Amino acid sequence: MTSGTTPGLIRFNTSADSEALATLHEVCSSSAWGSRILAQRPYATAEALFLASDAAMAELTAEDLAEAMEGHPPIGRPKEGDATSTREQSGMAGSSAELKAEMLELNLAYQERFGHVFLICATGRTGEQMRDAVKERIGNSPEQEREIVRTELGKINRIRLTRLVEEESAA
Repeated sequence: MTSGTTPGLIRFNTSADSEALATLHEVCSSSAWGSRILAQRPYATAEALFLASDAAMAELTAEDLAEAMEGHPPIGRPKEGDATSTREQSGMAGSSAELKAEMLELNLAYQERFGHVFLICATGRTGEQMRDAVKERIGNSPEQEREIVRTELGKINRIRLTRLVEEESAA
């Protein structure tokens, strides 16, 4: 993982607040998280940015987490035209029609139980692994699930921030 100063980190550190906030919103939909990250610029290293992200994630309220989850489509149904959600959910792309249908049912049951989408750091996971995770987590209490979601969002944020700081040029 990148830990030094990179062109992407320099660009993030020196961009206008409004541009940096828009970039952060693409990483995480929580305005509280984005504001905390923005307020600590500039970052000397990518690792400093990652640690700030982790700290901001730990401070999010239940409402902030709900706002962050609004930016994530259900597993198996990435946002059309959204390269990030398509890439992150690529483990479902080659799944059978049966697995996709089962995942849809599980997503709906999970959403009914918890009031939000099933959120998991899908990068590198197969469709079967994601299905097994939702089956395992649907029995959690809302409090347990909120903390698992916080951890999963933190992982997603780190992956997305890594891509941000490793970009050689503006997108």
